[in-house]
Amino acid sequence: MEPIYTIDELNQRIKLLENRQDAEWCAIKDHIDDLKENLKPINLIRNTVEEINETVGFKSHLAQSAISIAIGYFAKRFIVGKGDSMFKGILGSIVQLIVTNLVSKPHESSEEEDEESSQYEPS
Repeated sequence: MEPIYTIDELNQRIKLLENRQDAEWCAIKDHIDDLKENLKPINLIRNTVEEINETVGFKSHLAQSAISIAIGYFAKRFIVGKGDSMFKGILGSIVQLIVTNLVSKPHESSEEEDEESSQYEPS
């Protein structure tokens, strides 16, 4: 680092460092937002399903749909259990449908992520 001899040089260096700090904070905030998004339970399930598909070699939509339906079924059994009442049966079917649709839905496009990342502009 070069020594600073004048007040103007000092002010320029301060401004440069402030701009760099703002950029780094924006990058940290974006990284935290990405982490929060990836740690949502539905995204954890989706990522796990995608990894299973890649590992085992399922490339067809049929296999992915079957896995989504199975996850929906297990969610129904976990949340509702084996209930004899009609209300629990309907509630379980709704839960299964919602979970199956959420798991089988593809990830959001990068356009939405680009729009969200622009919210952290340096001040």
